[in-house]
Amino acid sequence: MMQKTIPIVVPINPSVDSRLFLVESKSKIYVRAVTGWFAAWRYSLVWLTQLVFYGLPWLPWHGRQAVLFDLDGQRFFLFGLALYPQDLIYLAVLLVLSALMLFFVTAVAGRVWCGFACPQTVYTAIFLWVERQMEGSHHARKRLDAMAWIPEKIARKAGKQVLWLMISLWTGFTFVGYFTPIQTLSAALPTLGLGPWETFWIGFYGLATYLNAGYLREQLCKHACPYARFQGAMMDRDTLVIGYDTARGESRGSRPRSADPRVMGLGDCIDCTLCVQVCPTGIDIRNGLQSNCIGCAACIDVCDSVMAQMSYPPGLVRYSTQNGLAQGWDKSTLLKRVLRQRVLIYAALLLAAMSGFVASISQRSPVRMDIVRDRSVMARMVDGGAVDNIYRLHIMNVTEAVQRYRVVVVGPSGLTLVQPLELELGPVQAQTYPVGVRLQHDAVAMLAGQTLQIKFEVSQIASGQEVVRVLENTTFHVPL
Repeated sequence: MMQKTIPIVVPINPSVDSRLFLVESKSKIYVRAVTGWFAAWRYSLVWLTQLVFYGLPWLPWHGRQAVLFDLDGQRFFLFGLALYPQDLIYLAVLLVLSALMLFFVTAVAGRVWCGFACPQTVYTAIFLWVERQMEGSHHARKRLDAMAWIPEKIARKAGKQVLWLMISLWTGFTFVGYFTPIQTLSAALPTLGLGPWETFWIGFYGLATYLNAGYLREQLCKHACPYARFQGAMMDRDTLVIGYDTARGESRGSRPRSADPRVMGLGDCIDCTLCVQVCPTGIDIRNGLQSNCIGCAACIDVCDSVMAQMSYPPGLVRYSTQNGLAQGWDKSTLLKRVLRQRVLIYAALLLAAMSGFVASISQRSPVRMDIVRDRSVMARMVDGGAVDNIYRLHIMNVTEAVQRYRVVVVGPSGLTLVQPLELELGPVQAQTYPVGVRLQHDAVAMLAGQTLQIKFEVSQIASGQEVVRVLENTTFHVPL
């Protein structure tokens, strides 16, 4: 029997290349430049974040790099704080606190992080500034892209690409400088003496910066960033968002500046579409709250400038809440609802967690000790009938100064170190020492066959006085 085939017909849009089929067409967004209060804040944060990112690796601190994640030496330096692998819990807690802070800010003011301080937003702003300097305004960029490849176009496009690549590679170089001392990288750079991993990560991070900020731009925010997908779970109708005042703006329509919009049956929106032209993701804020809105407030700046030209009051597009826009609340009512019970509880919990973290860091012992038993021989008999156990003590000086320490063993009577141990460690230095512990013959006879609980004590010695004591538990095996 012949099987009947049902063809699938794909509707073809004449404006879309038929070869794309079900793939959505994407037209390039030529973002219009905007000035205003929020634009000034945005560029201030661009400068601030990049001064911190590019400057921190070059900042010295007591003869070393202030911020360095030394993977080879298994040490992390954060200014005066030295962290070892045993302290990774602090880094984990710091990341959790950062996430909680982001969630708290989202509950209060929506995607303000995305619009002003997110690395994707920051680097897109930098690359877009370079693009404007090389190719001109958004209208000029459109004309240039439509132009044939004449020498002027080639020169402008090539100059832009060279600057983008320089910024990207310098960004990758700086990123690697947080893991390999940047002074070492700088010395190796002129002779191309970088190691294979340094070379790979500089190229990888540089390429990611080049593609994300140069080409993906808003597509990364709209389709790849998970933050836009789950922000709805942290926001409600009393969260500050960028909104369009529909009651005031509708009905839209153009009019002379001297005309009275009420007589014409119009609202304050003149339908200039500038709010769409300045939006980095190409949305129309007048269509309501959308997941693609990154909260950059460019639409607020441009709309306020239009309102000023029309002699209308500002705020047609403004920071408000969904409830505030729907019910026409004033600023005092908005503030009361923004600082609602849930937000205050979030703030209290976040403050308590941060206080606990700071207290834990400040009370951290200046010396650390880890004990590893010799697994090859649990115990051994020595001359005179005494019993020895062998250990390896890993002692870490987590201060920025040279320290001297004395090690003793605490346990049953007759338990001593085979050799007295006093040592000196340099700033943030760690060293491993083999240590023998001996139980004398008289005590062995009474404790044969037992596993004893003992302690190693490390005492910091300063001016002849012991000022810090650290105790670590272990066991001592007495054979039959």
